[in-house]
Amino acid sequence: MKAHKVLLALPALLMLLSSTLLAQNAANDTTSVKENLEEIVVVAGKVKSQLRLEPVSSFSTPTRQIENSHIGSIADFASYAPNLYMPEYGSKMTSSLYIRGIGSRIDNPAIGLNIDGVPVLNKNSFDTDLWDISRIDLLRGPQSTLFGRNTIGGVLNIYTLSPMDYQGTRVKLGYGSANTYDILLSTYQKASEKAAFSVGARYGSTDGFFTNAYNGHRCDSGKSGAFRGRFIYAFTPRFTLENIVSFTRDVQGGYAYGLYDPATGTTAQANYNDICSYRRTLVSDAVLLNWKFEDFSLTSTTSWQYLDDCLTLDQDFTPKSMFIMNQAQRENVITEEILLKSNENRNSKLNWLAGLSGFYKYNHMNAPVTFREDGIKELILDNINAAIHTKMPMANLEFEDMENMPLLSSFVTPVKSAALFGQIEWEMARNFKLVAGLRLDYEHTSFDYDCYNSIGYMLKPMQRTYTTVETILKDKLSRSWFTPIPKLSLIYGFGKNSNVYASVARGFKAGGFNTQMFSDILQNEMMKNLMPAGMGGSATGASYKVEDIVTYKPEYSWNYEIGMHYNSANAPFGGNVALYYINITDQQITVFPEGTTTGRMMTNAGKSRSYGAEIAAWYYPVSDLRLSASYGYTNAKFTKYHNGLKDYKGNWVPNVPQNMVNAEAGYTFNNVCSVFEKLTLNASWNGTGKIYWDEENLVEQKFYSLLNASILFTKNIGTKSNGAARAVTLEFWGKNITDTAYNAYYFVSMQNPFFAKGKPARWGATISFEF
Repeated sequence: MKAHKVLLALPALLMLLSSTLLAQNAANDTTSVKENLEEIVVVAGKVKSQLRLEPVSSFSTPTRQIENSHIGSIADFASYAPNLYMPEYGSKMTSSLYIRGIGSRIDNPAIGLNIDGVPVLNKNSFDTDLWDISRIDLLRGPQSTLFGRNTIGGVLNIYTLSPMDYQGTRVKLGYGSANTYDILLSTYQKASEKAAFSVGARYGSTDGFFTNAYNGHRCDSGKSGAFRGRFIYAFTPRFTLENIVSFTRDVQGGYAYGLYDPATGTTAQANYNDICSYRRTLVSDAVLLNWKFEDFSLTSTTSWQYLDDCLTLDQDFTPKSMFIMNQAQRENVITEEILLKSNENRNSKLNWLAGLSGFYKYNHMNAPVTFREDGIKELILDNINAAIHTKMPMANLEFEDMENMPLLSSFVTPVKSAALFGQIEWEMARNFKLVAGLRLDYEHTSFDYDCYNSIGYMLKPMQRTYTTVETILKDKLSRSWFTPIPKLSLIYGFGKNSNVYASVARGFKAGGFNTQMFSDILQNEMMKNLMPAGMGGSATGASYKVEDIVTYKPEYSWNYEIGMHYNSANAPFGGNVALYYINITDQQITVFPEGTTTGRMMTNAGKSRSYGAEIAAWYYPVSDLRLSASYGYTNAKFTKYHNGLKDYKGNWVPNVPQNMVNAEAGYTFNNVCSVFEKLTLNASWNGTGKIYWDEENLVEQKFYSLLNASILFTKNIGTKSNGAARAVTLEFWGKNITDTAYNAYYFVSMQNPFFAKGKPARWGATISFEF
């Protein structure tokens, strides 16, 4: 209730503060709404709609490519965007992205995500189904000056269809391999020149592709549903309100993680005894207000976001009853940004923007780990008794409950942030343009943890009754960061929207607190408490200081880049090229501690450097033929990283593909026959690798490639009121049609290495109606 009140109050306050300006400008406004409609519905953004005019390495996909290439998630998009990589973890919760050698498995992402101008702050919300998308833009390199925290590697901007720009009703029915089906129904209506609205819903389901050998059930089954509503109203030609509401529900099965044998290089079938599942609910409500004045625009973007998810995990992924984890969290987020931006059509050589932004995030997580009978014996009792036997050979410790031992953990993490940012763009002489920006970012986070265990034990033969011992870890930690984030670019324009540029920018990824080691810390303290008096020490051989093991610092980078955007003036040809060098300090790396620990911890690796290139080209020799190709290269290595046991200096940064390549071709045959007017053929080839999976560079995925294709039959069935065609399209598609085998994710638990395999060949058909 409080979040909704704040959400409604902030736009109302902005409307009140702006009423004077609106009144002053209304007297001079004699232009009709219809004549200014394009200006009304285009909300002021931080970057130009033509990204090729910006000093940045970018990649953009419009609606047609998104739908023809079956881009239904960010992971799908990443396979087409050079140097952007999203592993297939097996759950929508673990949605990590890697770009240019930067990324992390847990906690804060390295890439920002904005949907219709609204920032998504929790990466557990990143991997969501994409439908009715207008455009996806990737901006590589640090974007922290304009977009703030956790955009050290870049930012993804996703735009959904707007009822002001598109009108019609869409129906899609799809079916594919593994009993996978998808249903979509949406309508976009323009009620008048002032008002437009849209509503849409989607539902999907799959039986999954991988089987758990322990019970014969599919691991990766899943269901998902989503709703989105949008309302736009132009009160005046200069003032527009937009409200976007969305709801998503996902229910998934477990993880298809198989034990890896380094000696043979083979990965076994998934084989674990306890249930794995993930369920997630996402709710978002955003209000966007745009005022258009003669020389500048004022935009307010306010959002409330809610995340409720629960992960149940057989954390050892073996047939033994070792331990299970149940991680449930609820998170509320309020974001606000006020942006002032000069109008580019002014007769001025100086353009500018300035803004204020802030957010408040409150996360409450419960993450109990329950040791089962095998885990109690092998991980706890055997270690304690081995230590006891060194001084008391005849003594043995026994627990009252030998089947379940819960280690309870509760965490509360509020984060608040405020930032002031600005940028100027100065058109100099001789086609040169200077762009300079600065952001002053403040963030404060605190961390309340409350961990508890109670266990009954007996030391035989000395004791004959059980004694209860309690282990409690409870405290509060806090950290604050103030970070200046500058950037500077020089652009030289030539030809038709062509340019070369050079830029230097600082990147910033927030620090924080890692929750995934607390079960090990609590276990360690519990075993100390269970040791007989006078023996002391820890039976695990490990000692943890809570603050040191759970806290990690921010990550910083400096990105140096030169590039070119080229458009041929006389031929349908264009291309981009960018070369970059990045210095990264305090890089956040996920490590799996030595020994029989089960958690993962985030550590600041020291330093690393990354350099590489992105190259893209496209050629449309005739209107119905589309050819494109792109390539990305990344060379990311540690320059300083010693984890206390080993020195990884000179090693490749893990989870980062060294090469990514994509080639696409599409051709449309028109006026084919009376049954269907159009026949469209599409094919794409995507290659990825090599990837080192560990800091020691002992485990790798060699270069692999996937081939995708589709064929579409389109029949026009009339004309909409706006002149666009009504159509029916039948599509047959295939992904990984050569059935290439590859590994998609690697991790270690209890010294056992595991791989998640990539999806096999998939086939399907989709019928679409557009009215």
